[in-house]
Amino acid sequence: MTILATIAAPFRHTRKERLKKNEMIYYLALDRKWMSIEQANLLLIRAKDDGLIIYDGDMIRPLFDIAAVEIPVGFKPSSGIFERADPVQQLIDRIAGLTGSPVPHVVAELNRTIHEEFDGHLLPEAAVVLLAKRYRVPFEDTLSALQEQVRRA
Repeated sequence: MTILATIAAPFRHTRKERLKKNEMIYYLALDRKWMSIEQANLLLIRAKDDGLIIYDGDMIRPLFDIAAVEIPVGFKPSSGIFERADPVQQLIDRIAGLTGSPVPHVVAELNRTIHEEFDGHLLPEAAVVLLAKRYRVPFEDTLSALQEQVRRA
């Protein structure tokens, strides 16, 4: 995953277990020129939200094994590191793929579940889990992302 490599790179390059926020931003934006200063700040916010880093006083510490992350020679993160995958859409795609139904049919059934079975009193995150259960499609790996999405709404 490129976000892991992007966060691991400053620690590996400097051979430090902890870095100050300004050291991280300097590495990402000025030293490597991978992104702007604003984007580097956004990346750190996302990494913290995703549980990849923790602030230890004024220092940043990774919450994953940076030695286990492969950073290819000439690595440069893509703009995709700023995008979050939508867990509802991931599960819709999975249901469609495993049942052989087209995505629009799965979305229509999702909407019917919300509006006809629950009178509109069901969140899409819950409805997609119900559909996954109905079709015996594995969904457990998306639960934490779905719960986080509900908490943010």
